[in-house]
Amino acid sequence: MERTKRHFDEQLGQLKEKLLRMGGLTEQAIERSVRCLVERDSDLARQVLDSDDLIDQLDNDIDEMCLEMLALHQPVADELRFVTTAMKLTTDLERIADHAANIAERALELNELPQLKPYVDMPLMAEDAQRILRLSLDAFVRQDAEAATATIALDAGLNRRMEQIFRELLTYMVEDPSTTSRALRLMFIAKYFERIGDMAKNICEQVVFLAEGRVIKHRRVSAEGQA
Repeated sequence: MERTKRHFDEQLGQLKEKLLRMGGLTEQAIERSVRCLVERDSDLARQVLDSDDLIDQLDNDIDEMCLEMLALHQPVADELRFVTTAMKLTTDLERIADHAANIAERALELNELPQLKPYVDMPLMAEDAQRILRLSLDAFVRQDAEAATATIALDAGLNRRMEQIFRELLTYMVEDPSTTSRALRLMFIAKYFERIGDMAKNICEQVVFLAEGRVIKHRRVSAEGQA
């Protein structure tokens, strides 16, 4: 029994390490995705696309590890919540990485065209998205429900930035229809960043469940971070 418990604890440690590695790679993908747009660096965009395969592999590895832990050890209470939360968390991280790859693909397309406008707002959106993801992962590591709930409230700022970018790009399209193709691609990028915020918010919701066993999914969170 003691040997089995020790093996399970070792697997828990390995699971946490893989989760943090996946989170770090995902955060890096976000940073690189906006940089390849702003710097018009197509080689960097291709690196983002290549890194997505590694993140996908980590997603599969973590799922397999979790299923093995559930089957062999049949964890209960807090340990069961951690394993099931880890499986959901990797799904959100994988989707975030997919959005970073989508941004890189749009950047590759835009890099072949004249730049429509200075990219000022996109880096700000990227910073907001990275910050929300970083805080959500920190809350997960600490199993801090209060920090997770406060982080959810930050997503509203990301939504406002997206709406502002949409309004500006619509003005470009109305005034000069020849800009439509480029403006639409930039709208897609803004939407991808907004979706990254949503996925990070999902992680925070899972942290609250992990820490307190409380389900706050679909509940509105106030600006003060109250669910």
